[in-house]
Amino acid sequence: MPHYDLVIVGTGSGNSILDPRFADWKTAIVEKGTFGGTCINVGCIPTKMFVHTADVAATPSKSARLGVDEELTGVRWRDVRDRIFGRIDPIATAGAEYRRSHEDNANVDLYEGEGRFVGHKELRVSFADGRPDEVLTADRFVLAAGGRPVIPDVPGLAETGYHTSDTVMRLDELPASMVILGGGYIAAEFAHVFASFGVAVTVVNRSGALLRAEDDDVSARFTELASQRFDVRLDRKVVRARRTGGGVALDLEGPEGAETAEAEVLLVATGRRPNSDLLGLDATGVTTVDSGHVAVDEYQRTVVDGVYALGDLSSPYELKHVANHETRVVQHNLLHPDEQIAADHRFVPHAVFTAPQVASVGLTERAARERGVSFVVAKQDYAGIAYGWAMEDTTGFAKILADPATGLILGAHIIGPQASSVIQPLIQAMSFGLDARSMARGQYWIHPAMPELVENALLNLPLD
Repeated sequence: MPHYDLVIVGTGSGNSILDPRFADWKTAIVEKGTFGGTCINVGCIPTKMFVHTADVAATPSKSARLGVDEELTGVRWRDVRDRIFGRIDPIATAGAEYRRSHEDNANVDLYEGEGRFVGHKELRVSFADGRPDEVLTADRFVLAAGGRPVIPDVPGLAETGYHTSDTVMRLDELPASMVILGGGYIAAEFAHVFASFGVAVTVVNRSGALLRAEDDDVSARFTELASQRFDVRLDRKVVRARRTGGGVALDLEGPEGAETAEAEVLLVATGRRPNSDLLGLDATGVTTVDSGHVAVDEYQRTVVDGVYALGDLSSPYELKHVANHETRVVQHNLLHPDEQIAADHRFVPHAVFTAPQVASVGLTERAARERGVSFVVAKQDYAGIAYGWAMEDTTGFAKILADPATGLILGAHIIGPQASSVIQPLIQAMSFGLDARSMARGQYWIHPAMPELVENALLNLPLD
């Protein structure tokens, strides 16, 4: 039973903890899946590489309004796929090899198996190749085991050969049609990708709007635009899933009764869940909250002394930039146990890389009203700024909420071109306490550039 100074479970952001300051620590890293975690292998990075390619493929469909006649003559799916994973897979392989054999890791042991607690600070690692299990003990653990797709309880679904975001990017052939079950960011991004590549996309969602977690105005606008592009079925209950001669069918109940959605391929995109239930946490005393995320305090500590957790396993945000921030917090707190620092989750932004892009930070209008927060709101359309004219964008907008007395920004929401970049000045202003008046008039705004969207929205705020 080998004993370690530190055991890290998961090789996503958890792998980034080790740097030269840990050279003298006897450390074990445990990974049951592909080295590198969700982001590099099945999440942020490959999906955005597909999204950028989809943006290029979608250009001809929008060019005519600018007086440019273009035609998409084809998408070489295997070339697209292989270019992306031909870059990503070697990174994962090299990362594992680095931990196995590089001289920098002389005190690091890599266990490529599934870890599960069997006692207090005792982690049993099981190996797929039949090797005997090993039990590791340690003074400190970092739990960074990530999450996995949610699979809804739908009769017949298991027999359909469905895909999730973990598998759909590696399809051998581009299908002619696809049903996407779900209405959140994963569904929105893949609907854009496959529709841009010429796939007939049907989106089936149990609620009455897409991207419901966004501000209501943004969700409504995206739902409107998506419905013009995809076959969107809202307020649908899936009664059962079944194989057909041509692929997969979902039998649905909706506002107008029974109906069916059929396609060659089914993508289940109904969210993700933390892997806490796979770790045997009860055996070591680590607790979870109702959502299944590992319970941590502001220092990323679990209720068990010396056991930290980070990333999708413990964070309801389930965002790579949050995991990276929490990694830096845990790294510091491991090295300086008497000088702990807290994670800062005050202003966590996110983006949905679909078409149009969506980005958000802070309170939505709905949340502000529910909390009784005093606010004023302003909107600015892309159509009202010069660069918006250049793009002929008639649907995008920025929406800002601010405290009417102080002018401090409470929330910002953008739907439109490059929303994920355009929102960054607002994230910065919130993080450093810059009020709307000072932000709008205390600096130059390049004209005619897209950030004028933010400038004008700030100037539109009816502050006291």
